[in-house]
Amino acid sequence: MTRKIIHIDMDCFYAAIEVRDNPVLLGKPVAVGGKPNQRGVICSANYEARKFGVKSAMATSTALKNCPDLVLVPVNMHKYKLVSQGIQAIFRCYTDLVEPLSLDEAYLDVTDCKEYSGSATLIAEAIRQEIFDTHFITASAGVASNKFLAKVGSGWKKPNSQTVIIPSKIAEFVAPLAVEQIWGVGKKTAEKLQAIGMKTCADLQTLTLEQLIQQFGKFGTSLYEFCRGIDEREVEPNRVAKSRSIENTYLKDLPDLEACMLELPELYAQLQFRLKHHNYPIAKQFVKLKFHNFTHTTVECQSLQLSLQRYELLCKEAYQRYQVPVRLIGLGVQFADENNLASQQMLLFE
Repeated sequence: MTRKIIHIDMDCFYAAIEVRDNPVLLGKPVAVGGKPNQRGVICSANYEARKFGVKSAMATSTALKNCPDLVLVPVNMHKYKLVSQGIQAIFRCYTDLVEPLSLDEAYLDVTDCKEYSGSATLIAEAIRQEIFDTHFITASAGVASNKFLAKVGSGWKKPNSQTVIIPSKIAEFVAPLAVEQIWGVGKKTAEKLQAIGMKTCADLQTLTLEQLIQQFGKFGTSLYEFCRGIDEREVEPNRVAKSRSIENTYLKDLPDLEACMLELPELYAQLQFRLKHHNYPIAKQFVKLKFHNFTHTTVECQSLQLSLQRYELLCKEAYQRYQVPVRLIGLGVQFADENNLASQQMLLFE
């Protein structure tokens, strides 16, 4: 049976909620984020702001330079979570197979849904309308036979749109897609693909499975399938978290390694607090440093038990890569995959 997958993606979620709650902002460039004098970053920007190049993860100071008339609203995470919970409740009226990716997007498997005679297209339309009628904000949707295509579809004609990719049109839809739109292709992989002349899925289809594995290892199999519109991943309603982290951007650059080391105990305590409610076994610890020039690096090591001393060693290694003032420090853990949990436990006895 062909699966029916919907990917719902809210349109500039945080910013849309703030405009909804303050109609005076309607039509103005609005962004949600931290203050520029506290090294804040943009969390969400509406489409009026995006016309000026304002986007998520941009430094607030840069956003204000790009758009001097930008209306900056502070983050109200409690409010956004409440709206997200209401939207999740709408999803679950149609299916229990809901995989949230964040507060503002989720996959839904509606293969067995009986509403609207089982039409995934009509179900997606109904969900989007109900979100608007209930929460007065818009959502975009992608409807397809797998997660990869559904996610691409939800962003195809944003905002407030819906794209349906029927099975007979998959080959036609996938061929011109840029390789950057393939799930799992980050900046480094995209650069490697571009370097060998692979710019679109159609280009990738000229390479054999063996060639892709030779170039990209295990991920070569995924590339081979995704560029043909094949994706066997299931919607996972109880998806286990893969990592947890805590980070802090400092008002003043930390000038040297010693200053960085002094910040680790407090960050470590915050991370311990975040992990209190997680019983997942740890596989790795990692440290992320972002430097004053916005370059960044991450160092990790295998670890079965949280250790401040291990973070100190990782921080030293990360700092040595650039040896310049540090803007941000992050500490985190990766949880053990169920598939390699046994091997992780064997390491403990060794």
